[in-house]
Amino acid sequence: MSVQFPPSAAPRSAYPVDVLPARLRRLLLHLASSGTPVSAYVYDGEVAAERARELRAALPGWAAVHYAVKANSFPGVVAALAPHVDGFEVASRAELDLALSALPATDRPPRPEAATARGSARAPVIAGPAVTAPVVAAGPAKSPPFLAALIRARVEAINAESLLELHRISAIAAAEGVRARVTLRVNPASIPVTGALRMGGVPSQFGVAEPDVPDVLRAAARLPGLDLVGFHVHAASGNLDADAHAAYLRWCVEWSTRTARECGVDLRLVDVGGGIGVAFEGEKPFDVARFGELAAQVEPPPGVRVLLEPGRYLVADCGWYAAEAIDVKTSYGSSYVLIRGGINHFQLPTSWDIVHNMAVLPVEDWPEDCPRPALTDTEVTVTGELCTPEDTLLRDVRVDRVRAGDLVVFPYAGSYGWEFAMHRFLGHPVAERHLL
Repeated sequence: MSVQFPPSAAPRSAYPVDVLPARLRRLLLHLASSGTPVSAYVYDGEVAAERARELRAALPGWAAVHYAVKANSFPGVVAALAPHVDGFEVASRAELDLALSALPATDRPPRPEAATARGSARAPVIAGPAVTAPVVAAGPAKSPPFLAALIRARVEAINAESLLELHRISAIAAAEGVRARVTLRVNPASIPVTGALRMGGVPSQFGVAEPDVPDVLRAAARLPGLDLVGFHVHAASGNLDADAHAAYLRWCVEWSTRTARECGVDLRLVDVGGGIGVAFEGEKPFDVARFGELAAQVEPPPGVRVLLEPGRYLVADCGWYAAEAIDVKTSYGSSYVLIRGGINHFQLPTSWDIVHNMAVLPVEDWPEDCPRPALTDTEVTVTGELCTPEDTLLRDVRVDRVRAGDLVVFPYAGSYGWEFAMHRFLGHPVAERHLL
């Protein structure tokens, strides 16, 4: 079995310390003065809010932006985004509760009574609720309790993954006396668009394979608890090409319009998922203005809303992961920085096979009676506190100087950081989280 390491960063150098905002440095140095080794995420909610404002302003009026909470579920970040997005995308009961709590009071529908007890008479089915929460739900294998919570919260749409899930949604909704708004998630046979897209047509646990869609729609039309409002297609990932992403959006709208017409669906919603990429070192950032310009040329049918679910794009650069260098040392000619943390706090570089660069923030406080090892003008590998060689965050990056007690800080850690980590492995304390 091979060990999973992130790619080598050579010949890159670590970021200069001034890439870290001044108030971030002040906070981190304050944390370092507490006497407890630092291991923390710090978020700037205004950075995320500005990213959301920029995207929302670029899009035409028929488009909606729902933040994918899975990317960063820190309540302060979600609250900072709430005024600048049209709603939220959730994939668990915890995310649903967080999204509902972040909505303005006027967007929180009153919760209906609990479902009728098992075996009791089923409540009569009525039209879909007049007031819906601006929340959509995604994800495979949604449990019946989660589906029930979504229906009782009157969410805008449940992205259904299979015919069985449609049956479950209908049964729960009928027992509640409502019709649940659903979209059918589709795994397209192919997407005729070039660019940095993850194409459809491959076997997947996600959604309904395109050839099976007509049969599933016919079956759904007979289920009394459903209000089928459209389709969900999520076939793009990490896309930095604005032209390709706009073409993907156009394809989703045109495919949904054609399929709805052929299958008798009253189309009101097309959910194109997320997929806007985040540029790392040496990559060209996604051109939001260009994307908005091209998206405005798409013409959905009257009354149809097109929903985007950005996650990583909105929050990646609003967060930093910082950890104290507990030790620095050399072994057989290779140099290592061992931090208070690792993949139990920040697993992204290893799992996503990326070079995730860092900066070194000097900390001057150090016990006078203790030697302080240092590494100067050399390539180092940053590792953590876990008993596995896979606990490696960055390899072969050149530093001017790093000492035991300094802080190693990773920018662009606002998405899939704390949420994506192996918190319980070895039982070390989890990373703290702070809001600037």
